[in-house]
Amino acid sequence: MSFVNIPDVPRTFGALLVGALFASFLSGGVTVQTLVYYKLYPGDDSNIKSLVFVIWLLDSCHTGLIWGSQWEYFIGLYGQETKIDYIPSTLALSIVFTGVLTFLVHSFFAQRIFRLSKRNWILVVPVVGIAALRLISATATSGTMLHYRSFTQFRDHVRWLFTLGLALSSVVDVMITLSLFVLLKRSKTEVGSLDGVIDSLILYTFETGSVTCAATIISMILWIAVPTQLFFMALHFIIGKFYATSFLVTLNSRRGLRQVRNSQRGSSSGGGRGRPAYVLDNRRPEFRASKNGGYDVAKSTVTELQINVQRSVEYTSDSFADINNGYGPRSSL
Repeated sequence: MSFVNIPDVPRTFGALLVGALFASFLSGGVTVQTLVYYKLYPGDDSNIKSLVFVIWLLDSCHTGLIWGSQWEYFIGLYGQETKIDYIPSTLALSIVFTGVLTFLVHSFFAQRIFRLSKRNWILVVPVVGIAALRLISATATSGTMLHYRSFTQFRDHVRWLFTLGLALSSVVDVMITLSLFVLLKRSKTEVGSLDGVIDSLILYTFETGSVTCAATIISMILWIAVPTQLFFMALHFIIGKFYATSFLVTLNSRRGLRQVRNSQRGSSSGGGRGRPAYVLDNRRPEFRASKNGGYDVAKSTVTELQINVQRSVEYTSDSFADINNGYGPRSSL
């Protein structure tokens, strides 16, 4: 008696479908963030505007490739359970699109490190180098998938390649997060008057870095633990969306940081409010003859002079400007 190996459809196609739905939801958020950016920051540098457009375009194409693979699985190969191991071209190409998008976002954050560290190449070169290796790995992964067209053959021959790409991406995320954290903490020590702004920057750094890093690590764990099921691929659909979102949130949060800065500036400039004014009494005594032959001392009536002391804080290029330049375009904050 021969036993037919029936594929587990819910854990393969079902996982891909759920991942595609979540990816589409996040892609809609990327589009909203893009529109918000162009509305709030029309004066940004043209390079930043172009990068935002490229990120949005890559994300939209990535979403189209995801649904192209779903169409091929559920419509083109409908009822063919033997094709459950098949790798469509659209699914293979989605990996290289994720790699390109990830590289651009990593490069953007590397530029922040470069500015905050005052042009420290030792910190930036490893980040960009590993990010480039991650892009090469993603490109090679897509190429081998297009060559084998089978998840089984891909796992048997170059399983390490996909693992390497996810591992490199996680390493870059950790390096960027730690570098920005250390640099921002150092700036907080040097510029105590901007503690609120720097605290917000540190929080944004951990939020954006932890989400992308966690998603990449979980996808790698699923790929290693259960490679025969496509949970890892479903999560890989979402990783690119997280990177695009983190990039746009970083740019769009600058208005909130400006409000924090202005509130701190207002409280600093009003530091003398509520203090008693200094009153100078410049009334001169007058001597008048009294009835008993002596003199009475009287004071002339004059207007009192009051001096209110207020403290103002001047932000120089070595304080907020350096932090702002490391966080985003200077002209928009």
